[in-house]
Amino acid sequence: MQNFSKGANFAVIGATALTLEYLSQHNITNVPPVDTSINVQLGWFEQLKTSLCDTNTTQWKSISEALSFVPAVVDTIRQAAESLLKQGALNIIIPGNLPTGCIPILLTNYASTKKSDYDNLGCLKEYNTIGFYHNIKLKETVEQLQGAYPQARIIYADYYEPIIQLLQNPSKYGFTVTEPLRICCGGGGPYNYNSSATCGQPGVPACSNPSTYINWDGIHLTEAAYRIIATGWMKGPYAHPPILPGYN
Repeated sequence: MQNFSKGANFAVIGATALTLEYLSQHNITNVPPVDTSINVQLGWFEQLKTSLCDTNTTQWKSISEALSFVPAVVDTIRQAAESLLKQGALNIIIPGNLPTGCIPILLTNYASTKKSDYDNLGCLKEYNTIGFYHNIKLKETVEQLQGAYPQARIIYADYYEPIIQLLQNPSKYGFTVTEPLRICCGGGGPYNYNSSATCGQPGVPACSNPSTYINWDGIHLTEAAYRIIATGWMKGPYAHPPILPGYN
């Protein structure tokens, strides 16, 4: 049997909160069509616990349609958190959403000819409203959980605000790239993101100094950007409360 004494990670990149069945019922295609939703991940945790103890999903949906799914998404996250809390979990971190309108792959795939569709950072305003609304509802839920389970440390981890701050003042945080939304590793285009020549494919180059960039490959940030966010989660101000005790 494998050794999980140092922990196990059940996360799947691009995983959804809602199940594949729920998405299919609402004509939303999940790519790939595999159910790695939050309840599935929770099930993996419960299966592992038993062995250790004796005891792209918005395809062609309007912004208003996407917003209508937020309550169900947040409620699913709440149910998963409560399931863990009722099993004795004492530390839970619940991350919010990124400003999706600032992600280079989305900026490329949903580019607009209307200048008014973009904010002063060059992000698509409408798409950012989804993450912003989701985070408002999620923060409210986290606060309710904090009140209901005072014995546990339930932390809301903010992705949205730190990314906005990095884009607003990149040089303050050590990023010297002249176009903050441009990616380090890519195959060309306005943001250096090209779906037919993505990072990791043969011949697709990466910049010589990734630490000067905020965005790595159009989907992920660079290690330098993640380090700033992680530090803000550990010590504040991007986590409520900070992960490390004593930094409140």
